[in-house]
Amino acid sequence: MFSQQVLTNRSYLPLLTSSLFVPLLLTGCGGGGSSGGTSSVETPSPPAVETPVVEVCTNEMHTLVGASDDGSSATAFSPANAIDGNTASISRWSNDGVNKTLTLDLGASKTVGALAIKWFKGAERIASFSVETSDDQNTWTSVLTQAESKGNQSGFELVNVDASQARYVNIVGLGNSDNTNNGIVEVQVHSCEDATGIYTDVLPNEVGIELVDWYLSVPTDEDDSGTSDSIYETELASGYSNSEFFYASDDNGIVMRSPSYGFKTSTNTNYVRVELREMLRRGDRSISTQGVNKNNWVFGSASDEGQQAAGGVDGDLRVTLAVNNVTTTGENYQIGRLVIGQIHANDDEPIRLYYRKLPGNELGSVYFAHESRVEDAEGDNIETYVELIGSRSNSASNPSDGIALDEKFSYHINVNVNLLTVTISREGKPDIAAHYDMSESKYDEDGQYHYFKVGVYHLNNSSEPDEFAQATFYEIKNSHTGYAQSE
Repeated sequence: MFSQQVLTNRSYLPLLTSSLFVPLLLTGCGGGGSSGGTSSVETPSPPAVETPVVEVCTNEMHTLVGASDDGSSATAFSPANAIDGNTASISRWSNDGVNKTLTLDLGASKTVGALAIKWFKGAERIASFSVETSDDQNTWTSVLTQAESKGNQSGFELVNVDASQARYVNIVGLGNSDNTNNGIVEVQVHSCEDATGIYTDVLPNEVGIELVDWYLSVPTDEDDSGTSDSIYETELASGYSNSEFFYASDDNGIVMRSPSYGFKTSTNTNYVRVELREMLRRGDRSISTQGVNKNNWVFGSASDEGQQAAGGVDGDLRVTLAVNNVTTTGENYQIGRLVIGQIHANDDEPIRLYYRKLPGNELGSVYFAHESRVEDAEGDNIETYVELIGSRSNSASNPSDGIALDEKFSYHINVNVNLLTVTISREGKPDIAAHYDMSESKYDEDGQYHYFKVGVYHLNNSSEPDEFAQATFYEIKNSHTGYAQSE
């Protein structure tokens, strides 16, 4: 039998606000008069400035009633695939050759200001193309000539065109940087330039978060492995973006969005995720992902041999984020919950940090779970939950000091030898911290290794199909003793 100790504390930060008002007195001297009085100074009113009226375009994503080509595409990759709403790469239009055209039918003449295209292998090769529009399929107007895709976008990519009134849109394929194939997984036609406004030219690697010591899991299966795709360090740090799951926000963060259903990291996993996994090897593929090696870290209580072999000792993770969306349907114990940060070991999890907001509550709770490697009488690992803000209960009332959707907050996870410390910080509010003694949890045994995880681990596989969890991350900094690239 062993004991576990949980300590919580709150540290209060005083706020000091001061204001200083200085009156200004203007006096005037009379000139030529016998009485020495004061005269007022009249300040002329500035001329009225007319505020220009800025026209705001209200975007409409047009319904596409048909798609066609010259008939040379294979049946499995017909034009209809490009407008079927299926964003899996197996459902795509594909045609080999220069000047191969995909024709889209809007059903009636409408304003065309932009396209959103998910290219086949959009993060691996650069597609070349032109765009033209027509009202009658006889007279065509060029609205974009010899353009190129970015080559690092796995999701939809915005394509602005010269605005026109048209019923038909031609995307003229000119091949790609590897060969003459033209492949489009899905295409949308929008009325406004910039479409919905969610697309940005800024890439995730340009917002100030270092990505070279992380890899990303996204719930797609572009490699036909049957499991989710992994975007490794070098590709991620080079600007990988996916407009559906992982992209830069317009306020300089990284959006991670996970649906309730999709491809998972393994057949043994129950839940979908869009999540970063710490990789201390920083792109050196000669170092294995797993094991006590230079890719992972160990506790400060591990053996000297283990500490020498590892990429770092002990761990410190600082993250600033805002949770933007949670689910509102599903099994009671799954509704509204997601994991926003973890320490993962070989097979177990020293910490899973949760955010949870229930339907009807304005604010969400934050709590963590510690999984010990010690088993209970039934042979299951012992888990302990620690509530930091609010309650994890399936019927929790609105937490009085909870965190709202879209509200920025920070968490700090620290391991020092066997002591786990978790701190939640918010601007203008006292920090909330908890300490957990892991000395009897067996994570310092030989062969045990660890890594941080950050993102949206979406623990709801019973919601309505269109629901999702989303968070925007503004700071991710990881450090370890002995890791030269610590932040």
